[in-house]
Amino acid sequence: MISVNLRPVEPFEICSIRPPTENCSLTFRLTRNCRWNRCLFCPVYKYGARFSRRRLEEVKIDIRRAKEIHDLLTDYGPERSASGRLGYQDAASLIREVREANPWGQTDEIAEGEEEGDERLRWFSSWFKDRPTLEDSIHHVLTWRLGGAETCFFGDSNSLILRPEFFTGVMAEIRAAFPMLRRFTVYGRTRTAARKDPLDLRAFREAGLDRVHFGLESGSDTVLQFMDKGATAAEHIEGCLKTKEARISCCVYVMPGLGGARWSGVHAVETAAVLSRIAPDYVRLRSLEIFPKTGLAEAVERGEFVEASEEQVVREIRVLVEQTESPCEIVSDSASNLLNVSGRLPADRDRMLSVIDEFLDLSPRGKLAFSLESRLRSFCGQYGGLTEDIMNAVAPYVRSGRIDISSGSDEQVTATIRLIRSKLMP
Repeated sequence: MISVNLRPVEPFEICSIRPPTENCSLTFRLTRNCRWNRCLFCPVYKYGARFSRRRLEEVKIDIRRAKEIHDLLTDYGPERSASGRLGYQDAASLIREVREANPWGQTDEIAEGEEEGDERLRWFSSWFKDRPTLEDSIHHVLTWRLGGAETCFFGDSNSLILRPEFFTGVMAEIRAAFPMLRRFTVYGRTRTAARKDPLDLRAFREAGLDRVHFGLESGSDTVLQFMDKGATAAEHIEGCLKTKEARISCCVYVMPGLGGARWSGVHAVETAAVLSRIAPDYVRLRSLEIFPKTGLAEAVERGEFVEASEEQVVREIRVLVEQTESPCEIVSDSASNLLNVSGRLPADRDRMLSVIDEFLDLSPRGKLAFSLESRLRSFCGQYGGLTEDIMNAVAPYVRSGRIDISSGSDEQVTATIRLIRSKLMP
């Protein structure tokens, strides 16, 4: 046993759903789930999850619990290594010893929405937990420490609905507990920001909010209405501009493919027009993936939505890069994206277009081979290796360590690509 005091520590509510830039951030839930929760394409916060606002005292308790875990890890570190830098194996040992010293009977929670019948939903549910365990909380704080211990994200889906005084109270508590934090971010809805009093947005900034992540998805009112996004292109523009006027950084998410085959062109052109008006700091690309048991999957079954082809999605991204006129950083950091098209507009426009055109210039079979290789890289990058079913599906196309699809028909290769995509999390 170690010599430090193994004082009781308890789990706190962390944000399973957060931006990729916040993967190593310390997170706290100011609200639970999504108040809108109607977007046809979205698989998150379903299966009984209900929206609720948390009381300030609840959040303060979570901040104190996170601080207690941080303090325990700080004390425990020197016991484990000369550098005092803990790893995940050390954390596992700490968790066992804490449980032995303080057995209060905490049991693992089952993730919200766990579905026995659909493998992809089970996979999704495995990392979305409405009530994290002690293990989850300790690993979360450790990941934040290993990631630099400077960033914090507040969730869940739209923290802009909160009163400025509530947010100010949270910030006072967290700055006292974690003075090393340097950046604070939230998710927000553009419609909420558009309706917000500018003085309230300024109060959020004065309290310490640095960035809002907005899910635009599209700049086309036709697409937004079909997807039941609950916002218009005009509200996208107004909400983002008001946020920027409050001196809060603006990061927006765009979903190539969301218009399907029918609205692919208008989706791309009108989204580029909205981005040109907004001039966000960052545009993050999230190519559409259709999850089972979502409203969009049901629309596909009814024949109301036809998925855009991979080539159509790539051509949409080309329009976004070519026609977005305002300075911004475009980031392709989602496993759902076929191409890695990232850069600063306008300086990197030509280079980004050349990456896209190299793909578009390939033969149809060349595009299939590229897609298979790209999806395999994404899967290995996301999960660290291949599952047995994917290895079996890819085996016929591996020759001397390289991908060779000459033995498969278009339909067979496409089915293999589909299998891999079905297991990727955007």
